[in-house]
Amino acid sequence: MELPVISSSGPKAEGGGCASSGCGTAPDALSHLPDHIRAKVQDHPCYSEEAHHYFARMHVAVAPACNIQCNYCNRKYDCSNESRPGVVSELLTPDQAIKKVLAVAAEIPQMTVLGIAGPGDPLANPERTFETFQQLSEKAPDIKLCVSTNGLSLPEHVDEIAKHNIDHVTITINCVDPEIGAKIYPWIYWKNKRIRGVEGAKILIEQQQKGLQMLTERGILVKVNSVLIPGVNDQHLKEVSKIVKEKGAFLHNVMPLIAEPEHGTYYGLMEHPSPTDAELQELQDACAGDMAMMRHCRQCRADAVGLLGEDRGDEFTMDKIDVMDVDYEAAMVRRKEVHDSIIEKLDAKRGIVKAKPDGIPEGSRPVLMAVAGKNGVVAEHFGHAKEFLIYEASPEGVRFIGHRKTELYCGGMDSCGDGDVVEAGATESLLDRNIRVLEGCEVVLCSKVGYEPWAKLEAAGIAPNGEHAMEPIEDAVMAVYKEIAATGKLLPKTDTSLKVA
Repeated sequence: MELPVISSSGPKAEGGGCASSGCGTAPDALSHLPDHIRAKVQDHPCYSEEAHHYFARMHVAVAPACNIQCNYCNRKYDCSNESRPGVVSELLTPDQAIKKVLAVAAEIPQMTVLGIAGPGDPLANPERTFETFQQLSEKAPDIKLCVSTNGLSLPEHVDEIAKHNIDHVTITINCVDPEIGAKIYPWIYWKNKRIRGVEGAKILIEQQQKGLQMLTERGILVKVNSVLIPGVNDQHLKEVSKIVKEKGAFLHNVMPLIAEPEHGTYYGLMEHPSPTDAELQELQDACAGDMAMMRHCRQCRADAVGLLGEDRGDEFTMDKIDVMDVDYEAAMVRRKEVHDSIIEKLDAKRGIVKAKPDGIPEGSRPVLMAVAGKNGVVAEHFGHAKEFLIYEASPEGVRFIGHRKTELYCGGMDSCGDGDVVEAGATESLLDRNIRVLEGCEVVLCSKVGYEPWAKLEAAGIAPNGEHAMEPIEDAVMAVYKEIAATGKLLPKTDTSLKVA
């Protein structure tokens, strides 16, 4: 089939060359970092795009209270199938959290990172948060500890953070302008008073910047999260990136606003639009000129368990953990074996420095491809994928762009989407909605695809490809790119629409 034409200009990878392990000289977007920082984060699944295919993380929900109100947040909502910050199914005491961590670490030896990120703000619940960290340091010293905060109470807790050897902190910073902040935060709770509007936003911003600088001065690594809110802070986030980099943050994670009305948030109820995938990528690329960007964030629940992109929390509810017999000392031996094996594999990959791919005509345009992948390989049937990883192939190599969530619509093992149905009251089928999510992609790679989705993908100008099942993602993407190059369809054309050529 003829492939659709896209723009001949494409964004460049941060730090130069390819931002993926599959090509160029950089294992991922962290390659530009000093050696001592990169060594701390290159195996951290929440920071390294490469490591998240191999190592797992978990969050424990021990912090219910929050000291600010965000227009995009509603902590009262819970759904086991909903993945977004603030959502939990069980609030835990510190003792319960420790019991859960040890059980998960024994059952999932790839789990290397424990974070406290809610459902409120960990530093608005300092006793519960630091009691959990203290016990974990004693009972599970091989697990990295992280904390995520809005930053309002951060300066007063920097010493305690350093005391517990927490060397990774995430601060959510959505603005550095109080006027913009007043549109995001209705109020903060500060020194026993509720402070609203610009005054409250000004205090929050000052505390965030002060805490960020204090952490980096102590040698604690700081990642900054920002929620992209169209029409509110979308253009302003470029300024945020510059300032947080100047203050010492090493990574910026720009996330899309989640604003479905059923979540009960202010933005959701006001029907505020979420950014499109193209808008998110455009802003990430604009910020990347000043700051290393994180692109593999899944906006995890506050009780997430497992690899990024999956959630095994239902396997580890407290009623199930209470009847488990966990021998953590024996588990630690197994965990070390698994960790050493993974690191050996990653180190071997990182030792391979590939030149720019050959066989690609000079001046060829980039191509976006969607991949139904898992654990770093093309592993999922098209109809079984709950998300697609988006990669860009270009003459520079392969780089990871982000991920797009889809809805599981296929329950069969072989048909993989045949017999798609339209839900009652819906204007389009699940399959149609999933294909619309892949807008802008020219190829979708999966392990298997049925006849009906194959035909609909082609009709939408997306070429389905099931020929690279179980191959490493970057290798498969580049192989398909070379196949397209051989057809002569990669050279720039004057028509840059998404219509089929």
